[in-house]
Amino acid sequence: MKALIYRAFSVLPEIEQVPDPVPTDDGVVLKVMASGICRSDWHGWQGNDPDIELPHVPGHELSGTIAAVGKDVSRWKAGDRVTVPFVGGCGRCPECHSGNHQVCDHQFQPGFTHWGSFAEYVGIHYADVNLVRLPNDMDFTTAASLGCRFATSFRAVVDQGRVSEGQWVAVHGCGGVGLSAIMIARAFGANVIGVDIADNKLDLARQLGATATINAASATDVVNGIRDLSGGGAHVSVDAIGSASVCFNSIGSLRKRGKHIQVGLMVDEHRNARVPMDRVLALSLIHISEPTRH
Repeated sequence: MKALIYRAFSVLPEIEQVPDPVPTDDGVVLKVMASGICRSDWHGWQGNDPDIELPHVPGHELSGTIAAVGKDVSRWKAGDRVTVPFVGGCGRCPECHSGNHQVCDHQFQPGFTHWGSFAEYVGIHYADVNLVRLPNDMDFTTAASLGCRFATSFRAVVDQGRVSEGQWVAVHGCGGVGLSAIMIARAFGANVIGVDIADNKLDLARQLGATATINAASATDVVNGIRDLSGGGAHVSVDAIGSASVCFNSIGSLRKRGKHIQVGLMVDEHRNARVPMDRVLALSLIHISEPTRH
């Protein structure tokens, strides 16, 4: 098969002919019909992920049809149209049994723990646990956007943030994850403030449901801007970028008992970000991690 492969970190990948994957006993091989690109792919290419072994094929936002099935798979057959979550769980460990597959003790992630979907075919482990059947009227491109950015945003906004109608939600970073968070929060009846440094992204944020937006590049004070717009601070604030300064601003923009959700990965100089613990303690704030990559 053809695949986009890199043999060194931060070096331009190339398209090469490589062997087709073979399904594990509990897995399948998918013919890739659509694959998105994510900032996590960039982090991996930069060498920020210890699971990646070179040479490597990235890609984890995917959808496709089943091309081959392992002997222990019972729920799926060749030709089924499917997608997968970003993090695949084994279905057997205590974390999976508690419903938290994203921190499975034996998790797999195409594009990280093994070769991914920037290829004609990709292998998926634990197929009976992780594959998601596509509705007949859903196209592959739409499906490829759901398993990572939308699933991550849903867990951040709904499962962790517990957003409800009438609350104020600040979303810092209007890329794929941030825009997904805006749409989900709006669907739950929240008022959403989108924050970014690019006007075109802020325009899109408003089109997708943001009540207000702030350009962090030109605003004199993002924190007080959010407090003013929300009448005292956000109930939930999401860092969808992964930046020490954004994390600090997100926590600073919360009202009493507000929740900061850290979604963007913190790497390099952002790894040990400064947190305003005086404010966290004084206002009984909650800091929750729901990262795009574990």
